[in-house]
Amino acid sequence: MFAAKSKPTAKMNEEKISWLRLARSENVGPITFFKLIECFKTATRALERLPDMAQRGGKKSIQIYSRDNALREIETHQKKGIHIITSYEDTYPDPLRQIADPPPILSARGDLSLLQKRSIGVVGARNASGNGRRFAAMISEDLGSHNFIITSGLARGIDTAAHTGALKTGTIAVLGGGVDVVYPQENQNLYDQICKEGLVISETSIGTQPMARHFPRRNRIISGLSLGVIVVEAALKSGSLITARQAAEQGREVF
Repeated sequence: MFAAKSKPTAKMNEEKISWLRLARSENVGPITFFKLIECFKTATRALERLPDMAQRGGKKSIQIYSRDNALREIETHQKKGIHIITSYEDTYPDPLRQIADPPPILSARGDLSLLQKRSIGVVGARNASGNGRRFAAMISEDLGSHNFIITSGLARGIDTAAHTGALKTGTIAVLGGGVDVVYPQENQNLYDQICKEGLVISETSIGTQPMARHFPRRNRIISGLSLGVIVVEAALKSGSLITARQAAEQGREVF
């Protein structure tokens, strides 16, 4: 594993700004991010060295997320009542911190305490059968009664049923777009309920519209948060089976 548990040596607020800037900079994915932290110890130092490293790699310039943009993003979060959680903070969920490519930044809206509780992922087909939806809701409700948080992706079908079944006991919705972007729109009411009674999280910036390439990355967070993943009805080339594969790679149980 990479140094996802590294603590910043600079003042927390300043380092948090640098952490956000580094995470949002060009060509800095989660694995590269933590390699940089491992090498330079702080995000502030990594930002200073990034242009030189890009030139050594044959790139004339690299687009670094500006301090002004980072401050605006933080201000937008605050205005909307959304938390920014960095992977060095105690509120960041430890199971997610242990995967090979944990998101350096999470945006979160709702009850942050759910991130510290035992989670089971429940995923499945968007075009699920009635029986499949009923099963997903039932097993989510039952697991919730045994003090498990249900984590899913807010998609129509199985995800919707899982969240609905777990509303009373605790559910986490992981979004493929910004934490403030409801997708699909038909789940606006469910999204609002989860924001009040559960938790909605995303690693993408506020306002990001969901795209196909975002969902496999979203799925690794669902499995990474969870002790195990239950798959209910899934097509052979579906995102649900991608989640199952990622769960197995992360050492999680798959049901």
